[in-house]
Amino acid sequence: MNLEAKIKADFMTAYKARNAEVAGALRLLQAALGNAAIEKRGKGDASPLTDEEVLNVVRRETKKRKEAITLYTDGGRADLAEKETKELKVLEVYLPAQMGEEAIRAEVKTLLKEVGPVDPKDFGKTTGLAMKRLKGRADAALVQKVLKEELGA
Repeated sequence: MNLEAKIKADFMTAYKARNAEVAGALRLLQAALGNAAIEKRGKGDASPLTDEEVLNVVRRETKKRKEAITLYTDGGRADLAEKETKELKVLEVYLPAQMGEEAIRAEVKTLLKEVGPVDPKDFGKTTGLAMKRLKGRADAALVQKVLKEELGA
């Protein structure tokens, strides 16, 4: 079963169980997946979304939720931040497990050894290399934090 089919099946299960929070979050995700499929067809590709494309949509939607949580928290709207947090938890189920800080640090150290001496001025280039290596497995903000510590920037 591909990821998109799993999301649809989970939506139907939540809908039939009258679990409004989960069904609502998955309904929004399905709408985003539908938009991605329409966009793909608009580019001349009529094939269904691949699991990687579905994961990209899920990542984009989780990023939106994280940004909304920050904004709502800063704006003193705990009720809306809580709603977004619940949606985020539902969406994170479909993402691969994220690496912890120690695993990221080990990958970054390996990368820096392979690249050779790196000037802290090359932080942007190094970040790009690290994100290519850790794509989808690590939070970008955490990767940048670890890189800054390792480069002494």
